[in-house]
Amino acid sequence: MNLLKSIKNNIPNAITCLNMLSGCVACILASFGSQEGGDTGLMCYQLAFIMIAMAAVFDFFDGFVARLLNAVSPIGKELDSLSDCVSFGLAPSLILFFMTRELYPSSWVAYCALLVAVFGAVRLARFNTDSTQASSFVGLPIPANAIFWIGFCDYFYSRPAMPAGEYIIAAAVVVLSYAMVSRLRMFSLKFKHYGLRGNIHRYLLIVGTVASIATLGVKGLAAAILLYFVLVLIFPRHEND
Repeated sequence: MNLLKSIKNNIPNAITCLNMLSGCVACILASFGSQEGGDTGLMCYQLAFIMIAMAAVFDFFDGFVARLLNAVSPIGKELDSLSDCVSFGLAPSLILFFMTRELYPSSWVAYCALLVAVFGAVRLARFNTDSTQASSFVGLPIPANAIFWIGFCDYFYSRPAMPAGEYIIAAAVVVLSYAMVSRLRMFSLKFKHYGLRGNIHRYLLIVGTVASIATLGVKGLAAAILLYFVLVLIFPRHEND
């Protein structure tokens, strides 16, 4: 009986480990940049994007399964944060690092990309010690950070290196890193009800994200996160919804 209970309690943790494993594979693939990914027909950085997306799926289901099985635990919470640090902090940081090295081989700016991982870790540490972020966030959530960099890197990889492009990258790193540890209150996509009142900003984000991806493809993910920032500024009282 104890064995069955132990297995049940560790199912969510096993899913969380799959999150981390996906992030680790994304880190490895990131180092190969725009090389072809075997017979997949995709570049290695695109495969890294897919692995981050898989990590996000596992990140959703570990919490869902934990609640379903009543197997929520302090260890699971810490393991989840460690996995998120790899999958949504380190992995996009390395994709950005190797992309910048490839496009601008003589530039020092590539090392700025490592700040994404550092500030992502700080963001997660603050989240774990802040009880006010149950229904909204203080600072940009680290999964949203990863979503932005997927779209951003896809844009840069799909075009020739632009003059002074490395400084655009550096500026984006500074802004997004600061956003993760800022005191800006940002709404979540958790619905208390599905009426328009109190949810208009959520519906606008969902519709805008779908439209961005339909129009721009993967690059639309970066546009969706920019829209997220705009909606946060337009609807500053959303935390009380």
